[in-house]
Amino acid sequence: MRFVSFSSGSCGNCYLLMGSHSALLIDAGVGIRRVKKELEALHLDYSCLSAILVTHDHGDHIRSLGSFCKRLSLPVWTTSTLHEALLRHPFTRDWTGPCRHNLEPNVWNPVTEDFDVQFFEVPHDATQCIGFAIRCEEELFVLMTDLGHTTGEALRWASQASTVVVESNYDLEMLLGGSYPEELKRRITQGIGHLSNADCAEAITRFMHPELRNLFLCHLSGNNNTPELAYESARRALESLGVEPGTVNLRVLRRGVASPLLTL
Repeated sequence: MRFVSFSSGSCGNCYLLMGSHSALLIDAGVGIRRVKKELEALHLDYSCLSAILVTHDHGDHIRSLGSFCKRLSLPVWTTSTLHEALLRHPFTRDWTGPCRHNLEPNVWNPVTEDFDVQFFEVPHDATQCIGFAIRCEEELFVLMTDLGHTTGEALRWASQASTVVVESNYDLEMLLGGSYPEELKRRITQGIGHLSNADCAEAITRFMHPELRNLFLCHLSGNNNTPELAYESARRALESLGVEPGTVNLRVLRRGVASPLLTL
């Protein structure tokens, strides 16, 4: 598998996961022209895309989903609950219906030639929010973003994965000392908002296992975090477990900036 983050954060979320014969777009929160430009930089074009997975119905994850459906008619895979929400959302309601493919719960869904997908629910204040366990041959890729707290099911999937993408949204001191209204601070911190650096670090100590090779930190806040703080918090968690430096490829996925093409 190969992986690219086109953008990660409230400014827009969009990831590309490539197998030998097909590729998945995970969320469509950045512009379709921007994705075209990033694909061209990798010597690719839209024809490499096979399907789109959707985590939830907040704008920073679906802002351009309607454009992708209108332009490319790609299969859009998510839960039936989220598909019903997309049919009502102004970004997507006119375009997603013909592209609809339902992910069935508790089974491997054959989404493309390379990828089978299971979903698991995570707590977030959307209509529904899901993480993904994506199987490609013998490898397991797990993505869990926009989760107010970790769940046993999320940790169970992560503890089997060779690659984990996990939210590390905010530094608590920065958030509490910052300019956000108190209501927004409560929304972020009280279980159905986002995962802090400290929460992410604690989760890492619970799901770390010898076969984990890649650990990518996603959805960093632009106002209440820095890449350095998120990275150091996760690095200390790995160090506390006795993980030798370099054993796990630890990387921060940046806001509005594409990552390199990463071989997993």
